[in-house]
Amino acid sequence: MQPTIALVDDDRNILTSVTIALEDEGFKVRTYLDGAEALKGISVSPVDLAKMPRMDGIELLGHLRKASNLPVIFLTSKDEEIDEVLGLRMGADDYITKPFSQRLLLERIRALLRRDKIGTEEDDNEAPVARGSLVLDPGRHLCTWRDTPINLTVTEFLILKALAQRPGHVKNRDQLMDAAYGESIYVDDRTIDSHIKRLRKKFKAVDDDFAQIETLYGVGYRYKED
Repeated sequence: MQPTIALVDDDRNILTSVTIALEDEGFKVRTYLDGAEALKGISVSPVDLAKMPRMDGIELLGHLRKASNLPVIFLTSKDEEIDEVLGLRMGADDYITKPFSQRLLLERIRALLRRDKIGTEEDDNEAPVARGSLVLDPGRHLCTWRDTPINLTVTEFLILKALAQRPGHVKNRDQLMDAAYGESIYVDDRTIDSHIKRLRKKFKAVDDDFAQIETLYGVGYRYKED
């Protein structure tokens, strides 16, 4: 089945041009002019990925993240850095800055959809990662800390796995980008930093003493050795 993409934007020209580009690549597309309309439509007919604007995308994302790990890409303007960071902290998987190329958008969408295919044969054959109180099961996309489930997005899961596989070893931001997005996709440092902050927040919500993800300023991050 072809993946279905939800496009949310109040600019009809953007909806039309992006829809044409995605349909030419074989995607099914549903378009919405505002967050309320999108939330209702996605709730009735689930999609595989959503692309939304900053305007009311933050509010829509908040509702989506209460019940879903649906991959989400934000579309922002260059002067909306605060909203980019806020969106990422709330659970967006990526963002694209206007003006953007159709090719870049397609690459980001394909990367997110590939990463969202948890449960493939390759993942099923991958052994769980156990580091003290942390257990990551790639085949089932499960993460637990002291036997308590932690709900992670695909991006968060891949970043944490990259760190936990080699505790004590430092991963710079470029290495974490490659682990989470693939070598063909570039995101800036702020994106990785925001994902790390959200990871820490989720673990601290169940354990105030969680401090396994260490920052080495000017270098990168590492998972603390037991």
